[in-house]
Amino acid sequence: MRPVRSIALFALLSAPILSVPGFAKPAALPAARPVMVGGEAEFDACGGVHKVVGLKAKGDNFLSVRVAPSVRGRERDRLKMGRRVWSCDSTEEGEWIGVVYERVPGQECGVGTPIAKRRAYAGPCASGWVSGRFLELVAG
Repeated sequence: MRPVRSIALFALLSAPILSVPGFAKPAALPAARPVMVGGEAEFDACGGVHKVVGLKAKGDNFLSVRVAPSVRGRERDRLKMGRRVWSCDSTEEGEWIGVVYERVPGQECGVGTPIAKRRAYAGPCASGWVSGRFLELVAG
């Protein structure tokens, strides 16, 4: 016959750990959210052209493009100061802007003309989410 202490210790070690004080369960990353374009038959698919501004020269000196409108969204790309982007979508609060931008200089992204039905951007250029505080309207 086994001593009671051994059975109790075995039960404790084999039980799933539900929570450990001082350790937080990592939060799930936000799901990717496509940038939506169009929806108005008489207006360009994306409303305006912006340039990246306000980056700290002694800091990262880039603006992260993310797959979801959140600082926890996976980083997709990095934009430098002065880079131009099309603003196409936004969160309700306007803090995050869905953008489309050229992969190579001079590339046609297909968002400067009307697209009647709203849809996820699937053109030849890149797209993603950036913090709106680092964008300045240039045209639109």
